[in-house]
Amino acid sequence: MPVQLPFTAFLNHYFAGAANAVLSVFHLHAKYPQRPIDNVFAMEVAVFLALLLFFMLVRATLSVEKPAGPQHIAEMVHGFVSEQAESIIGHGFERFVPFVTVVFVFILLSNLLGLLPGFISPTAKPWVPLGVASLTFLYYQYHGLREQGPIGYLKHFLGPIWWLSWLMLPIEIISHLARVLSLTVRLYANMFAGDLVTLAFFSLVPIAIPAVFLGLHLGVSIIQAYVFMLLAMIYLGQATAHDH
Repeated sequence: MPVQLPFTAFLNHYFAGAANAVLSVFHLHAKYPQRPIDNVFAMEVAVFLALLLFFMLVRATLSVEKPAGPQHIAEMVHGFVSEQAESIIGHGFERFVPFVTVVFVFILLSNLLGLLPGFISPTAKPWVPLGVASLTFLYYQYHGLREQGPIGYLKHFLGPIWWLSWLMLPIEIISHLARVLSLTVRLYANMFAGDLVTLAFFSLVPIAIPAVFLGLHLGVSIIQAYVFMLLAMIYLGQATAHDH
């Protein structure tokens, strides 16, 4: 039976019955019925609860005259993401800002969670980056179809030279599918390696030196969340552009 983190044990203690009931609706059964919630899902729940608490604080302290700390942070994040989206996506970027902001903040908090004792980074497991990458893929494909229409969006896959369209179509399809793999592997590999190196040095030299690798983990966490957000914006910009 796998080792439970403290927060995972808390969730299983109070919500194991509810989790098993939800699984049974889909005719699924947990490998360990007394512990149906695993560590990775528990960490995702922790990130969700942290974001929910933060936005509740923002809503409760919302003020034009005297904005509080949470409101300042929310406005800074929104302004930063909006600025990036405007420069990359261009006209009509506003409608995509909520999605890319959520992606950025979720990945950032998931990455940073591993710095806290008793927690792990859920993005250091492949299925979490895969889930976010798949959602991003479906999101930009949907908006490409919605913006261009089926025929117009298909032209993106055929290339500018009509007599090469038979060759470009399979290449473009493979290229788009490879984006899911690229987003997944980039995020997963960096976070997994960061956790592994930090854990190794903690076990060898538990004082002072691991602090350097914790700082490195912090930097990698921010960079990877930023890169994922930028790539999502690039894909959205390409899918919705009319000048192809």
